Amino acid sequence: MSYPGYPPAGGSYPPASGPYQQAPGGYPPQPGAYPPQAGYPPQASGYPPQAGGYAPQAGGYPPQAGGYPAAPGGGFPPQAGGYPAAQPGTYPNMPPAGQCGYAHHVTRLINVLCSVQPGGGMPQGYPGVPAPGQQPMPVYPGAPNPSMPGYGGGVPTGPTPPAAPAVNVRHCQLHQPLGAFKGYRGTIKDFPGADPLRDVEVLRKAMKGFGTDENAIIELLGSRSNKQRVPLKAAYKTTYGKDLVSDLKSELRGNFESLVLAMLKAPAHFDASELREAISGAGTDEACLIEILSSRSNAEIREITKIYKTEYGKSLEDAISGDTSGHFRRLLVSLSQGNRDEKETVDISMAKQDAQKLHAAGENKVGTDESQFNAILCARSKPHLRQVFHEYQQMCGKDIEKSICGEMSGNVESGMVAVVKCIKNTPAYFAERLHKAMQGAGTKDRTLIRIMVSRSEVDMLDIRQEYLRLYGKSLYTAISGDTSGDYKKLLLKLCGGSD
Repeated sequence: MSYPGYPPAGGSYPPASGPYQQAPGGYPPQPGAYPPQAGYPPQASGYPPQAGGYAPQAGGYPPQAGGYPAAPGGGFPPQAGGYPAAQPGTYPNMPPAGQCGYAHHVTRLINVLCSVQPGGGMPQGYPGVPAPGQQPMPVYPGAPNPSMPGYGGGVPTGPTPPAAPAVNVRHCQLHQPLGAFKGYRGTIKDFPGADPLRDVEVLRKAMKGFGTDENAIIELLGSRSNKQRVPLKAAYKTTYGKDLVSDLKSELRGNFESLVLAMLKAPAHFDASELREAISGAGTDEACLIEILSSRSNAEIREITKIYKTEYGKSLEDAISGDTSGHFRRLLVSLSQGNRDEKETVDISMAKQDAQKLHAAGENKVGTDESQFNAILCARSKPHLRQVFHEYQQMCGKDIEKSICGEMSGNVESGMVAVVKCIKNTPAYFAERLHKAMQGAGTKDRTLIRIMVSRSEVDMLDIRQEYLRLYGKSLYTAISGDTSGDYKKLLLKLCGGSD
């Protein structure tokens, strides 16, 4: 690779344009002290080089426009070659056999002082000090040594970056769940080189003055991942001394405002706020409670409960217990513990036993033992439960959802069915939730916003596929037909495209 202003990296010093040319073959050993080279006038005292050593160029190396261009990532990229390894019989190795006396000791001293340094550069005289008779070298930006230009063949100074750890592919294949090999299934990704300070400048400009540039807000937030959006609140306050959320609330309205504010919350904070609204709002949104608690991991649920306690002054369990009742309350409390088994291995014999227990607690019993359903659905791992549902189908000849619908009623029925659907096929469960949110007169915008925001970096691509399979049209088309304006534009950014 060649950069403007860099000498060609061939593994040696670039040929000078003056009268002294590079001696082929490196520095051949000469009898005596510092070996005179072809084209170099012998010095009276050998080492160190006196005036006339390396021919000084006018002004040193001519500076390039803007200095040496910085390589991506900082510093100078390693070039092929560098300083060739010393070979026996060549400088700076020990003198050939037979050389002794004063010359031998002087040569040993030269070898020590002029040996290749860890940083890769061959020092001229002492580091940072020009040899007697030489002009000081001009300081080039980014050079590894202030007294030396950055040669392409050298090795960058500074700590060596750690090597990437080797990946044991065999181990991954044995111990990772199958879903881990599908790759990233979200539609929103990190924006390369995103800078919070630049981003808040864009947001400030979009809200400043008469009117609001909604398109600028849509383009910026719709192309940043959650971990890039959340820091914008602190960056905005640091830069302008104002609260970003308050400024957005004063400039935006309706569902577009709700969507923008939801995108500026960290996932656990957003889920906690949604649970709070589902519990304390006008009427309890039981479907929202089940949706969040049945689809999040143990770690996510524990983080949600921690934030809920901090933000709202009471535990999530207490909030649920005070707003629900009966077996439905027990189902939610069990889910809110975040103690589900998360092993990926499945024991077929245990799955068959659990299927028999569910059959005995429902279809094969007068009345229904909801506690047995609660114990199995809330404690067993999701891969295990998928096998249980399969065994139940084989045993009873019907889906477990149909059995639940025939044996239970009310919130506990809808809650148990939702848990089963979410565990069976999570993307299909969310596709159904989105369809119901946009179906019929009026749109359940809170549900639509929550799912689009929370799943955009998880499995939105899978949800889109399931939506198309279940309803014969793309999710993109459904959103386009059911929403409008800036709200629709930003939702479609989260959707990521049509299918």
